[in-house]
Amino acid sequence: MACFVVPAGEAIITTVAEKVIEKNSDKNPVLANIAGSLKYLNGMLWGGSALLMFEHVWHGEVVPFFPFLTAMNDPADTAEMLSEMGSVGVTMAILVTAVWAIGVGVATAIKKRPVKEATA
Repeated sequence: MACFVVPAGEAIITTVAEKVIEKNSDKNPVLANIAGSLKYLNGMLWGGSALLMFEHVWHGEVVPFFPFLTAMNDPADTAEMLSEMGSVGVTMAILVTAVWAIGVGVATAIKKRPVKEATA
């Protein structure tokens, strides 16, 4: 119903963090690397949230008028929506962040590998 709200909330936080880090990265090249890797996380979070929101709009669970989420019209549905956000939404946000962290770790390991000389 509203599982996309949790990754979207994380995307808002990481986007703000990225902008603050970019602003201060002139003084520190390590911060520039962090801001660059956060762009990938933001893309994953925003893209996934947008796709999930589209899916919920398609199924009529998100509407273009207040309260926007149809589950907020009935208290029983609201409780189910909050439960879904706490289980599915949090799990998706953690999984996306974990995949991003693994990708950053692999990229860092590849960059630190010694370059082998080519034999002719």
